[in-house]
Amino acid sequence: MRRRAVQFVAPGKVTVVDEALKSPTRDQVLVQTLISAISAGTELLIYRGEWPPGLPVDENIPALQGTFRYPLKYGYACVGRVISVGSKVDPSWKGQLVFAFNPHESHFLSYPDNLAPLPLDLPPERAGLLPNMETAVALVMDGRPLIGERVVVFGQGVVGLLTTALLAKFSLGGLYALDRFALRRDRSLALGADSVFDPGNPLAMDSLMTFLEMERGGGADLAYELSGNTAALDQAISVTGFGGRVVVGSWYGAKRADIDLGGKFHRSRIKLIGSQVSAIEPELTGRWTKKRRLNVAIGMLRELNTVELVSHRFPVDRAHEAYALLARNPGDALQVVFTYEGIL
Repeated sequence: MRRRAVQFVAPGKVTVVDEALKSPTRDQVLVQTLISAISAGTELLIYRGEWPPGLPVDENIPALQGTFRYPLKYGYACVGRVISVGSKVDPSWKGQLVFAFNPHESHFLSYPDNLAPLPLDLPPERAGLLPNMETAVALVMDGRPLIGERVVVFGQGVVGLLTTALLAKFSLGGLYALDRFALRRDRSLALGADSVFDPGNPLAMDSLMTFLEMERGGGADLAYELSGNTAALDQAISVTGFGGRVVVGSWYGAKRADIDLGGKFHRSRIKLIGSQVSAIEPELTGRWTKKRRLNVAIGMLRELNTVELVSHRFPVDRAHEAYALLARNPGDALQVVFTYEGIL
């Protein structure tokens, strides 16, 4: 059979290729994709050619092996239905709605162990947010918010919004967010932020500091840098109080962060915490597994109202338009998904 697949071929250039696909082996299944979601932060780095040279694509996802180089198939948020199973696979898999960490492809082969069965009451578009929700769950776990703490989230892209939504479930002393784009700021307030600021406003940081009681030796107890903007990391450090934590969830690719680790940081015993969803925080591995965390993320997708986070839908053959939108007009979009209707 044939399939359609998105391929990055050069900086700023994406194409959709037609490929041959083999039948599943005895222990594989064939999945037909319903939707796949773009992870804008990571995929725009690939679109622009801003990845660190020689870095493996992803050592933990079987469908994303090798190193970053063009041409490259990428993506890790596919929701589909199993349409064929190998002779050694339990027949009950056929017809199952599943999630897979797989590139943007209309059909793909997988081993059942690499698929996450999805609840029937979870719509495919909402299920496509699963990697972002799992990342948000990991960020909250790594930050370990406490009752009454003041928390600031820099960046309200999809991961930032989902992190804000999870943090809003805690009894915090204040939850504040920053983002350049009005659409994201509006969604942040709807998802539970107490106040949201535009970092492009010269008065934004002063206003935030007022909320954080900076004049009385306060500051944020916990700050998240999720904007992908290296300058925001310095800002996150600057608003964090004595003994506070800064969780760095952004991947900057080849960009370098110029941060001030001088007076305030040095004397305030601020902790910088690197957070990445591919691994569980070491102190939790005695009780937590990736499967357990993924199930928590699925539960949060069922509980939280995330449907309005999907702002754009593109047929996969128009993939180049989707990336152009995200690259040129990021303030106009939240979650962008590909659809695969009519591809047999």
